[in-house]
Amino acid sequence: MALSLSTPAKSAGRATEPAPRDSPLRRKRNRERLRTLGFLSPWIVGFSVFFGYPLIATVYFSFMHYNQIKAPTFVGLRNWRYVLEQMPLFGPALWNTLWLVVVMVALRVVFGLGIGLLITKIKTGAGLFRTAFYIPYLAPPVAATVAFVFLLNPSTGPVNEVLSWIGLHGPNWFNDPNWSKPSLVLLSLWGIGDLMVIFMASLLDVPREQYEAADLDGAGAWTKFRYVTWPAITPIVLFAVVTGVVQTMQYYTQALVAGKLASGVSIGPGTVIQPGYPEHSTLTVPQLVYSLGFQNFNTGAACVLSLVLFAIAMAVTLLLMRKSVGLIPAED
Repeated sequence: MALSLSTPAKSAGRATEPAPRDSPLRRKRNRERLRTLGFLSPWIVGFSVFFGYPLIATVYFSFMHYNQIKAPTFVGLRNWRYVLEQMPLFGPALWNTLWLVVVMVALRVVFGLGIGLLITKIKTGAGLFRTAFYIPYLAPPVAATVAFVFLLNPSTGPVNEVLSWIGLHGPNWFNDPNWSKPSLVLLSLWGIGDLMVIFMASLLDVPREQYEAADLDGAGAWTKFRYVTWPAITPIVLFAVVTGVVQTMQYYTQALVAGKLASGVSIGPGTVIQPGYPEHSTLTVPQLVYSLGFQNFNTGAACVLSLVLFAIAMAVTLLLMRKSVGLIPAED
């Protein structure tokens, strides 16, 4: 009896022993690990070179005094205190950036979805309207901004000229601190073609049978949109909002070009113009990062601003993802 009881224990112990180092099973597992690592290597290299190393270097330089000429020297939290407590333009730049994130992203999503709904309902000439709304998106950001500043010129622009024909006095647009950010929003709505195409694809993917069932139940247009269209396109709306937040947090080119053109200052070799015209109303955090790092050669403070912007973007993205978990319908 003792022998019969001890034998299974020994066999169980032998079963839990690891395979020998040169066994076929271990060699197979090693090949699978190498194969998996090979497939992941492009992503690992790209992540390390374009995200991991820059992030670590940014954190490192945020604690250093570095002017890109002399070797960096450790200064502790001095750069952080300067940015968060002493920099006068940090508050306006952060406020302008967050304002653009809230207003621009919301209006772009609503406007893009509205144009997508409109074109999907048109029976004749849908291709013409689709092309007309998509072409502005193909314009380079600098060229589009130059054209828009010309159109909204308060004295010679055709927009104010047309408004004067109907008895309205047009605003100063990019020359007025109260209208400069709304003018940038209008510029972003003009190039709404990317979101329009995405929303059109999602709207055309909604099952027709659900609309037919809603028609049989006597549902109206709003009821069908709320209970049929919206649940089907919620993941696409979330994608548009998250990508819009990330892109607007990096808003730089259009605001910088519009401010420089509206200021009327001639730009030539060696010309250094402070961004944010008029009255810092178009100043964004990315512009402040560039001004600190490449005009004032204060790399440490620029790295602190970059980390603050990165933290805010991550926090907003995680909040959106968390709040939207219950809004996206689960697939069967």
